[in-house]
Amino acid sequence: MIANILCVGVNKDEGLDFSEFSKYLKEHEKKLQLTFKSLDKNKDGRIDITEIRQSLADLGLEISKEHAEKILQSIDVDGTMTVDWNEWREHFLFNPATNLQEIVRYWKHSTVLDIGDSLTIPDEFTEEEKTTGLWWKQLSAGAVAGAVSRTGTAPLDRMKVFMQVHASTTNKISLVSGFKQMLKEGGVASLWRGNGINVMKIAPETAIKFMAYEQYKKLLSSEPGKVKSHERFMAGSLAGATAQTAIYPMEVMKTRMTLRKTGQYSGMFDCAKKVLKNEGVKAFYKGYIPNILGIIPYAGIDLAVYESLKNFWLSHYAKDTANPGVLVLLGCGTISSTCGQLASYPLALIRTRMQAQASVEGSEQLPMNLMVKKIMKKEGFFGLYRGILPNFMKVIPAVSISYVVYEYMRSGLGIQK
Repeated sequence: MIANILCVGVNKDEGLDFSEFSKYLKEHEKKLQLTFKSLDKNKDGRIDITEIRQSLADLGLEISKEHAEKILQSIDVDGTMTVDWNEWREHFLFNPATNLQEIVRYWKHSTVLDIGDSLTIPDEFTEEEKTTGLWWKQLSAGAVAGAVSRTGTAPLDRMKVFMQVHASTTNKISLVSGFKQMLKEGGVASLWRGNGINVMKIAPETAIKFMAYEQYKKLLSSEPGKVKSHERFMAGSLAGATAQTAIYPMEVMKTRMTLRKTGQYSGMFDCAKKVLKNEGVKAFYKGYIPNILGIIPYAGIDLAVYESLKNFWLSHYAKDTANPGVLVLLGCGTISSTCGQLASYPLALIRTRMQAQASVEGSEQLPMNLMVKKIMKKEGFFGLYRGILPNFMKVIPAVSISYVVYEYMRSGLGIQK
């Protein structure tokens, strides 16, 4: 409690005077009033179980009646199973890190856990986060975390792309032989080919996805100010498709730069110039259709598995608190992301092969349907899962790195925990 007060009220001489303490209490009480009023849906001055469930649902967190009772009981002093303003104020005035929004921050399915794919549903922010400007800090922290995570797992990502395009029943490539081949051809630095543009596309994609998501929610919501789960999913999928459409040429460039041989391109702009000159503008949208189609199965299964795991933990292991530990959060995110990848991976493989077609010698320029038929005929069903081993191998380190860096960035940017 004291640490929370000191972290917001210390002046340059490392002392806490009365005016600073008073200012902190007033500002914090205003925030508590805003939160209390937003939860009190029927404006009767009390918060009940139904209102807690509805408010959390509006923020993207579905909980059962039993879980809502646990939250309410932790605040309810007089045993009425409702919370008035005095109970709310006394409970949260010196406990800013244990409120409902903190629970939501833990449990909402967040793109902070970056695994290098661009098919996730956008982050959703509370009205308070939007009005106070915290949303852009959170997006910035997420972008930096994604950049560090992708850089750390870039060798495995390059191996995945390498196997997707070049591996077959006649040209078997293992992890060991693949890395040996890459090291022999371009040295250690070649393991990070394509990483620069993979990092560069995070910021524009995140910004476009977030802005589009806010607009689609307004268009799709059946009731003003309320967004149902299926509407949120539809808005997220459309926002992802919009962002992908805008930055897709960078996706194609990333694949080409990842697969390039030593001396093939002097840099990103040289690559773009040569692709434009030799193949035309349409080359920058090769593989676009399977990429867009991959958003639905990835995001849908990812969200469904995450919700199931979350509800299982809350039902069986949540006792005194609804806040999970870091390991639970990372575990749920890792498993749900892996399941989402399993569902969408064949489409990702088709996309990558279509993006790389013109740069591979002797490769046929095939549309999506014919490419699927060709792979199924020559390599069977499992041919659609070439390169999935390094893809799975990078999930745990990618999720762990992005989470740790995100938390450090939150602290550095002054986002209160």
